[in-house]
Amino acid sequence: MTAPSETAPAAPAAAPTPAHERDGAGGRDRVLTVGFDLDMTLIDSRPGIHACYRALSERTGAYIDADLAVTRLGPPLADELVNWFPAEEVPAVADLYRAMYPSIAITATPALPGAREAIEAVRSAGGRAVVVTAKYEPNAKLHLAHLGIDADAVIGDLWAEQKARALREEGASVYVGDHVGDVRGARTADALSVAVATGPCDADELRAAGADVVLGALTDFPRWLSDYLPARA
Repeated sequence: MTAPSETAPAAPAAAPTPAHERDGAGGRDRVLTVGFDLDMTLIDSRPGIHACYRALSERTGAYIDADLAVTRLGPPLADELVNWFPAEEVPAVADLYRAMYPSIAITATPALPGAREAIEAVRSAGGRAVVVTAKYEPNAKLHLAHLGIDADAVIGDLWAEQKARALREEGASVYVGDHVGDVRGARTADALSVAVATGPCDADELRAAGADVVLGALTDFPRWLSDYLPARA
């Protein structure tokens, strides 16, 4: 075995770029990918969803407490509808809701403060920003297009641990969300869970669920990312 002193001096190792991370499975470098939830993470969907539930109530004649419904956003639509409709009617009512949604909810829904800046922070670091949400995917894309938020990929119809599949496929090492279900999705995907206390779950709930980082809002995300990337590299 050749002694280290007899070998040619090794070339200095290149400093890793902040936007790249080491792939633990294969040792390859890969572009940093950050996943984001949609409702109450990137967008304040309460006004649009509230209006859509009221319209659905008028259309079907069923009572829906829209004020209550918008305090528990995050889980799939069917999980809310079962509180107001017989279980056997939920699939058809969900289809009706999704069909009504674009004309009622899209323009009524603003971006949350810091949403565009959070996406831009990832892009400025050379990374990819993907949206993984429980919302019906075509409607999720309508929201982003209306608000001018350009994600590298949008994957819908996934909730909690189901989100791990998309996060793994996209190579996301960070997932940002507002719900304990988002924390579970991140942890199932072995991604860093960054939680924002802008949805129905407060900071204590998010920490108790296992969030690695809890931010008050997405406005805090760019600074957190700028601190995280050098440490991660």
